[in-house]
Amino acid sequence: MSLLIQQLSISYSNADSLSSDKQPLIRYLDLQILNGEITTLMGPSGCGKSTLLNVIAGHFNQELSYDGKVILDDEEIQTKDPHERSIGILFQDDLLFPHLNIWENIAFALPNKIRKKERKPEALAILDRVGLANLANAMPHQISGGQRARISLLRMLSAQPKAVLLDEPFSKLDPELRINFKTWVFEQLFKANIPTLMVTHDENDAPVGGKILHWSQLTIEAQSYAR
Repeated sequence: MSLLIQQLSISYSNADSLSSDKQPLIRYLDLQILNGEITTLMGPSGCGKSTLLNVIAGHFNQELSYDGKVILDDEEIQTKDPHERSIGILFQDDLLFPHLNIWENIAFALPNKIRKKERKPEALAILDRVGLANLANAMPHQISGGQRARISLLRMLSAQPKAVLLDEPFSKLDPELRINFKTWVFEQLFKANIPTLMVTHDENDAPVGGKILHWSQLTIEAQSYAR
């Protein structure tokens, strides 16, 4: 299984222009991430990193257009709806459902193949495996920010995605919690053995020994390729 990006070009409308011209964000991007690999894409805020993740996941607005292929597990997914792409996303915010307790948040994300009566035991088992069973009946507002971040990752992985996208997932955590949570996140992703693409502006977020790409390098290479 791998996540493969082939000749992906992304453009957006120029809001300051009266013409319908599209302004290129990136051209002809080629990228492959294999099972168990975590690739980190670094770049400054506002350069388009999150936009790239949204295009891969299928979440984009009418101002964007793109061309190229997104291939997951040897299947082209760029024309599929987001819920059909089997891609999990972890954002800066935990985005837990505030009206559901912790095990219910986990159970909500489980695949449809798991029957209703099996969803609570499965959710409880997931929490137990990572030492968070004591939080099962708590509401999101009753637990710490670090705990909510962990539950958010568990909920995403509970959906059994085939690839994971991380959008600066550590940026809102304090330094001490950030280090511990980062280690824990990478442990869970390595266990899942699926391709992961993380975007960040901080090189300290990258796993030790992991592949690091720089946004400026990608755009320069793309422009050179297009000439």
